[in-house]
Formats: sequence, C-alpha cells, structure tokens
Amino acid sequence: MLRTVRQAALIGAAALGMVVAVQATTAQAAEVTLRFGSIWPEVASVHKNLIEAWANAVEADSKGRIKVELYPSATLAKPASQYEAVSNRIMDVTATVLGYTANRFPLTQVVEVPGVSKNAVNGSCVVQTLYDEGLLSSEFEDTHPLFFFTHGPGLLHMRDKVVEEPADLEGLRIRRPSTVVAQLLERYGAQPIGLPAPEAYPSLQRGVIDGVAFPWQGAMAFRLNELANTHTEVGGLYTIVFLVTMNKAAYDDLPDDLKAVINKNSGAAWATVAGQVFDADDVKGRAQAVEAGHTIYVVDGGIENPAWKPALTEAAAAYVQEVEDKGLPGQKVHERALELAKTCPTE
Repeated sequence: MLRTVRQAALIGAAALGMVVAVQATTAQAAEVTLRFGSIWPEVASVHKNLIEAWANAVEADSKGRIKVELYPSATLAKPASQYEAVSNRIMDVTATVLGYTANRFPLTQVVEVPGVSKNAVNGSCVVQTLYDEGLLSSEFEDTHPLFFFTHGPGLLHMRDKVVEEPADLEGLRIRRPSTVVAQLLERYGAQPIGLPAPEAYPSLQRGVIDGVAFPWQGAMAFRLNELANTHTEVGGLYTIVFLVTMNKAAYDDLPDDLKAVINKNSGAAWATVAGQVFDADDVKGRAQAVEAGHTIYVVDGGIENPAWKPALTEAAAAYVQEVEDKGLPGQKVHERALELAKTCPTE
C-alpha cells in the first residue's frame, strides 16, 4: 500500500513537472508580444467577438510566436489618446474611433456624413475599399493600419424626452461622437457635447447631457439603455469610422513570416467580421430597448423625410466642402463612397 502511494506521488510529481515544462515552453515560444488596447469593456461583444477573435487568430496563425495582450476599457491610454499611444508605441495595437482625434482624419470621416452607408457591413466595406484604393492612405502614414470598419446607423437616445421632429432637439445637450455629427446637431438647434463613449453613461446619469448619438450597439455596450428610455431612428443619420492599427516600428521589426501573419489578419476580411459584429449588436441593442418597454420613434422615410432632409443634406455638403477647403479631395472621396455603398454587401 505504501509503495502504491509512493508510486502515485511520483507519477503526480512527474505529471506536474510536465505541465510546468509545457507552460514554460509555451511562454518561451512567444517571440513577440503585442499590447492591444481599446475603449470597449471586456464584457462587450466587440471585445469578445472582434478583438479577442483577432488576437486568437494571430496567435494561432503564428503558432504561438506572437502573443497578444489585451487591454480593454482604455486602461493603457485614454479614449482620445488611443491613436497617439500607438503612434508613440505606448501600446502596439489599438481599435479606436477616428472622431476622438478631432480634425486628424478629415478625409476619411467623409464616410460619416448622412446617407453614405446602409449598415455596418456596408460601411466597413466602403471605408476599407477607399483605403485599399489609396484614397485615404495619406492620413495614416504614422501607423500601420490593419483594417477599418464602421458601426451601423446612428440614432438618438434620450432620457425622458421624445424626439419626433428636428424642432424637438432645440436646446438639448446631446453627446456627439465626432465633429461631423456635431455640425449636424447644431443645424437642428441642439448643443453638441464632445464625450468619449465610456463617459456617456455617467454624464447622462448626472444630467450633464440630455441624450446621446449612438448606434444600437453602443447603447447596449455602454449600458445607455439603462438610462435612455426614448429612441429616435432616422435611417442613415450618420455613421462612425473605426480603425485597428499597429505601431509602424512594431510591424517593421517583425520577421517576414510574422509580418505575413499580420497581413493575413488585415484588410477586407476582418473589416467584414467587424461589420457583422456591429450589425448583430444593433439587433440585440434594439431588442433590449423593446423588452424594457422603451419608446422607439421611427422617422417615416428616414433621411428622406422632408422635415429632416434639408439639414442633413446641408450638413453633408458643408462637411465635404470643408474638407475641400483644406486642399483634400473631399468631393472625390464622397462620390466614390456613394458608388461603393451601392455595390458593397450589407450582410
């Protein structure tokens, strides 16, 4: 009996030693560690189904030679500093919102004006194709872009205020995600307030703002459906461009076979994945509001509605002209974006 116990102990020790050895070998196998930061909380499906999925794909395709460390909820850099943090290699990769860096990407943000994209898959295809065609590349020379995407149709989420027509927005303080949306809200008489997405909840809770401009995905991911109980859908009101990008030196320092892994996990295929994640979340976010018994007002005809269309058309034209005035081909990009929106998929 004693011998059996000793044998079991020896076998257990040997097994434990093998586990430790395997763990050590796995740890040693990682030649490169990439620190990937983003604004989304760990519980958000964007983190789980896009960012984690990308990290897992890179680790698998590199056979463990690349390890991706994830830093959700803006833990490495504030939301507005995510892009600069990658440019300066405070972190190696980010998924961020272009609108957080005001006036930094005016040409790319032409995609955000009213009436361009139909949903997230469609918008993601549009912006990724524009970049692949070289129309946007001049704005991203200080990092190594991996893929672009957009969220689905933006709408208005209010607390105890039903917005049925533009006049209902007069004087209201609305969180805006970008300067493009800010200009649009101003045309309706609202007061746009610049806030990163994670700050929208406490600001609405404290009454600092009256409502937010978000897609349904954002309302769910940042828990706005807990506070905002009325929602106004104006189909095609706006969209927002996101970017997953990498520090140039971090990419350039990779051996060619690991660069190939990053290249494989870049471009149109991942833009489509991102769009699908956002579109699926839009469905869930809306269903969440319906289940909670919220008021959802759908504007008849969307952006073609006579009460809403004039300001939307003016805002789009004004922004494109503003980009032109900077010496950039805003009109060319806008026209090409509209062409692509007709041919890009929606699912």
